Amino acid sequence: MSDMPVLDPILQSLSLLAPAGYFIGLHIRYASPLMQFSNYNQDWLDHYTEKAYALRDPTIAWGFSTEGASRWGEISIPDPFGLFEEARSFGLIFGLTVSCGPVRSRTISSFARADRDFTDSEIEQISELVRRLHDLTEPPESLTTAQTEALKLIAAGDRHAAAAAKLNISESALKARLMSARQKLLARTTAEAIQRAKDYRLM
Repeated sequence: MSDMPVLDPILQSLSLLAPAGYFIGLHIRYASPLMQFSNYNQDWLDHYTEKAYALRDPTIAWGFSTEGASRWGEISIPDPFGLFEEARSFGLIFGLTVSCGPVRSRTISSFARADRDFTDSEIEQISELVRRLHDLTEPPESLTTAQTEALKLIAAGDRHAAAAAKLNISESALKARLMSARQKLLARTTAEAIQRAKDYRLM
């Protein structure tokens, strides 16, 4: 699942609603999601990557042009590379795409079934769960000066004792600053918090 326990129940619910798999790109900025989750079968993921379909995927084009939800069969954007047909050969026969958030930080996700199309009720459930994921992973606008200083020193290679000495604080105070930064960034480790702070342009 994810590296954030708060998200796991939502992802589990989405797995049950989309038995053929899903891909979720959260807060897409500069053409890349800040966070992503997928449980499509590996053969399809490898094929999708090999064919560079991310640049040609009509569901992504639709997601950037529209907020809402649409069954794949109802997406009118051209599919000149036959992505939908190829997806069917990998068991992704019926699909749904959900898009939410501002264009500068959009979440685009797709879900698949092999047996039947998604019902209106399922589309409503999935859309609500995607919106919750989007909201839960909204990047913070800023970190405190204390949090940023602590992360920068650890990122530069300082150990806790050395970083604390440079900041003229106790080691326990430094650890508290790092913990608060991890919590704000929804990160399990300091290394992960540092990477997210960089991705979010907070340090």
